[in-house]
Amino acid sequence: MDGTSRAAREELDRLGRSLRAQMVVLITDLTVRVHLRRLDLGEPKVADGTDPSRYHCSAVYQGDRPAGVTAAGTADRAGSLLRAAGWAVTVSREDDDGLLWTVVLAHRDGSIIRVLTSDDTPAVAFRGQTPALVLRPPQPAGQPEPEREPEPEPRPETVTPGYVLCYECDGDGRCPGCGGRGWVLGTPGRSEGRRRCGECGTTRFCPICRGAGRLAISRLSTYQRGYYPDLEQD
Repeated sequence: MDGTSRAAREELDRLGRSLRAQMVVLITDLTVRVHLRRLDLGEPKVADGTDPSRYHCSAVYQGDRPAGVTAAGTADRAGSLLRAAGWAVTVSREDDDGLLWTVVLAHRDGSIIRVLTSDDTPAVAFRGQTPALVLRPPQPAGQPEPEREPEPEPRPETVTPGYVLCYECDGDGRCPGCGGRGWVLGTPGRSEGRRRCGECGTTRFCPICRGAGRLAISRLSTYQRGYYPDLEQD
């Protein structure tokens, strides 16, 4: 990890600690029987499909408000705590599967906290998310090598007796769907909208030969033998 990437990771970790600290204040104040070990941000997660990828930290927690405290009282208290800590707060109402929720939405330094409470249930839900930061440089547009080196590329004159070149990758070993990158672009010619390659599932290898570039003749199915008309049929 270079200096720029390290600085970005340190900043994301700082934002994550700050987000969790604020959520701890809310959870401790607004709910009973608190179990903070459940409030785990974990490792940064990919936030979107852009290139370079952006990462954020997020956490969710659900507890119960004290008996006798209304949803409106919980929302008011949450808003007061967040405003006092410098968050910009808005309050709205949302209908979800027949439950009417009061939603406290707060923003600060790119981070977001949502507190949801309803008179239809004692549950109070907390959702937090940091802003998304670039932690790694973009991948080159070419064809990078797979994670492990495939076997030396076989050619017709060098293929071991009993084997044939893989019909899917023509002996290259890389996934032909993504060129060995593990991802494809949602919109041709653009870097944004990057998505997981459906053929190799990000392994980068040809899904037929698993990176070997060749197939054992004895293991070919009847269907696969159709790609090799010169083979003697059993």
